[in-house]
Amino acid sequence: MGHERIPYDACPLCGCEAITDLAAYDCSVHPLFRPELPRAMNWCECCECKHVFTDGYFGPESLALLLSSANDYQEPGNDPDRGRKVWSRVVEQVTALRGAAAGRWLDVGFGSGALLFTAQEWGYEPLGIDLRPATVAKLVALGVPARAVALESFDDPGGFAVVSMADVLEHMPFPKPALGHARRLLAPDGLLFLSMPNKDTMSWRVLERERRNPYLVEIEHYHNFSRTRLYALLGETGFAPVWYGVSNRYVSGMEVIARRAG
Repeated sequence: MGHERIPYDACPLCGCEAITDLAAYDCSVHPLFRPELPRAMNWCECCECKHVFTDGYFGPESLALLLSSANDYQEPGNDPDRGRKVWSRVVEQVTALRGAAAGRWLDVGFGSGALLFTAQEWGYEPLGIDLRPATVAKLVALGVPARAVALESFDDPGGFAVVSMADVLEHMPFPKPALGHARRLLAPDGLLFLSMPNKDTMSWRVLERERRNPYLVEIEHYHNFSRTRLYALLGETGFAPVWYGVSNRYVSGMEVIARRAG
């Protein structure tokens, strides 16, 4: 009982209290599921902005339990050459938009560290932050600076040329303040990189119709974004999208680069 989700009393993006229940799914099949956690994932839709989200989020104790383990592919140093090939396209695109490969690159929730390794190869000064202390220690052991700290507790105003949040925003109970804080960390001409599933694709619709959509039982996720809703949220938090791409890592994934506006 102590690990039940904390209910949302309104849409976590727009604050509308009119919410429609969509469907419930059994997330006990997820590799990181622990029996202490609730089995059901209940998805809802905001009647105003049409954002899709779970009916609640985990508190600190439940989150610590969920983060007590990680998938092998999320461990720093896992298959670095494959990661290098995967992330080179993103680093190239960011560098082309910036006009130079220079400055500090902050990766939030860095996972295997492959994006930071690749950015470092291009000439950026890397720094990673993550909630898993063991993961941070492994990245530091590989020679890349890292800190075990939540985004909202990390403060270095204007200190970064690039902030990346690769498959991170959908894990955050309240994405809007997270994006606002990311904007605060960026230099005036800084770029934000985001990646996440896109629920408005044909691949998503086919997976959902065949009842094999992995994101509907993804216990670590609170949100299912569409490109349209994500772009609106970026505009609301002081960003202007400048590039859109299709992820070559995850099914139905999208990648977005946005410039700090103003």
